[in-house]
Amino acid sequence: MERAGASGARTVRDPLWGNVTLDRAAASIVDAPEFQRLRRVKQLGFAHLVYPGAVHTRFLHALGVYHLSRRAMDALDRKGLLSQLNTDELEALPVVRLAALLHDVGHYAFSHAMEELEADAIPGHHEEAAARFLESPAISAALGGSGDGARQLVMDLIRGRSSHPLQGLVSGSLDLDKIDYLRRDSLFCGVPYGAVDVERLLESLTLAREREGAPLEVAVTEKGLSALESLLFAKYQMFRNVYWHHAVRSATVAFRHLVEGSLNEGLLVREDLAGPTDEELLGLIAARMRDVPVSPVLGRLLSSLVNRNLPKRVVELQGDELPVGMAEWVPESRELVRRVEDRLARDWGLETGSVFLDYPANPNMLQLRLLLVRRRGEVQRLTSEGEEHLIDLPRLGRSLHQATRALRVFCLEPRSLPDVTPLLDLLSSPAEEARMRLDEDRSIL
Repeated sequence: MERAGASGARTVRDPLWGNVTLDRAAASIVDAPEFQRLRRVKQLGFAHLVYPGAVHTRFLHALGVYHLSRRAMDALDRKGLLSQLNTDELEALPVVRLAALLHDVGHYAFSHAMEELEADAIPGHHEEAAARFLESPAISAALGGSGDGARQLVMDLIRGRSSHPLQGLVSGSLDLDKIDYLRRDSLFCGVPYGAVDVERLLESLTLAREREGAPLEVAVTEKGLSALESLLFAKYQMFRNVYWHHAVRSATVAFRHLVEGSLNEGLLVREDLAGPTDEELLGLIAARMRDVPVSPVLGRLLSSLVNRNLPKRVVELQGDELPVGMAEWVPESRELVRRVEDRLARDWGLETGSVFLDYPANPNMLQLRLLLVRRRGEVQRLTSEGEEHLIDLPRLGRSLHQATRALRVFCLEPRSLPDVTPLLDLLSSPAEEARMRLDEDRSIL
């Protein structure tokens, strides 16, 4: 990172985008300890256990999103589109760029893996947790030069609640976060899947109103549809091959059970989860294990992550092998999932806590809700319902989401399950029926 010049600006060399120029306020934020913390939070959680190059951090990703926000605004400015903003909205443009820089400042250790815990187990989603970091003296001082309402505007933009016309650049169907992480994750994992036509997508950005009198918002022109398709297919490929790779999921569920068990056995309290970096959190758990007796399973889970001796697959069924609508309660009911896991462990004669059921879901990962400006000036909104006679990307997104998901059972001790029919029958049942069947105390195998 170069030294700041007389203007306070600074240039950072990014392996993905090249030179990233930070203005004075952005440079001050980057220097804040709360932002420097992101150097020690990996962008992809446990993906480095599968793709060793995936050790890039939230710090680098945040710089990339900030850089793209500047490029997007420059593209809109070149086309004269920013002239549609009122005086207050124009004055807030530097704050929009700072929101892009700060969008991940509240991320927990191991990124999204932590957010798979039950909602009451963590102090809030990372976008909500960002508030405590924005209140730090260093970041508050950096934002203070942008006016009294800068901090609140940053929070609103991060949460997707701002009325600013450029809200969609920070949080929305076409936010710049997605463009950066797909390209960056692909680069550092060494895979070809994150190909997004960034230049065409940025050049297709425009501002439009859904109807007369509606708010002005970020939109894409019709010539950007192919670039939008590249974004959706890149997400699909990255989820299928990287984010939901079976070993990444094995490590993720092991981590989730480690944290849940640490909370249940008093090693951690939920306030311990907001603040530590990746290695700090694992170190904290390890240190407290030395002082407090815990179940042997917790020690094995910690060791499995540190030494990459991950739980093994017992069952793996891809989306096309599963009934439509099956196990929809699995991502939503940790209590019921734990009962299934414990019953499987008992049926196999294993210790409670050594079997893990995984069926990841992210139904919004390929959905769209943004304005499309046709060549003749007609404005239409692409939503999850699609647009008749125009494009069926939303329906395609739902189909790809189902194809990406896989139902897996992992186990600390290798086991075999030659007949998965009884388990599938249970998981295909509605939640209440599954609960009643588990109450019968019979084997589910």
